[in-house]
Amino acid sequence: KHFINHKKNDIIYNQSSPINKVYLVSKGKVKVVYYTEEGNEIIKAILTKGELFGEKALLGDQAQNEQAIALTDNTQLCPLSLDKMYELMRDNGRFSLEISKIISFRLKKTERRLERLLFKDAKTRLLEFIQDLVEEQAASAKDAVEINHFYTQNDIANLIGTSRETVTKLLNQFKQEGIL
Repeated sequence: KHFINHKKNDIIYNQSSPINKVYLVSKGKVKVVYYTEEGNEIIKAILTKGELFGEKALLGDQAQNEQAIALTDNTQLCPLSLDKMYELMRDNGRFSLEISKIISFRLKKTERRLERLLFKDAKTRLLEFIQDLVEEQAASAKDAVEINHFYTQNDIANLIGTSRETVTKLLNQFKQEGIL
């Protein structure tokens, strides 16, 4: 069985799950989160087709500190055991390089996000979040770009470290200023 199907809000793994698999998103969307001591959800990533998660297992993490949740019905995942991943990486240099690139990209993205949270105001964080979406979707955008995304305003607020109300206010301001 190469693929596992999940319905919206299915928990793929949680903090008490063993760390023994890496997952590839084949279809749908997955949200990876952790919870603060106060019980607040912090979104680490929202992943779509072709993206990998659970990769910390490859790095030897023993404790699960996050939860992965299917965001859409018919989310289809390809789970790979650590043994299978290590075998693929050992036997296929190109595959191993791609996994390293994915982990490196994820680390750089996390570092950028942390820098934004620490050193930039909410307006700048939102503008840079939108710019990242543009760069991900438009190879050479010169003028107006239509961004197709699946983020709720609450997701965006969580990802940029502000409230949903602030995101709504800033998006309305950007529309008035002609930015959006």
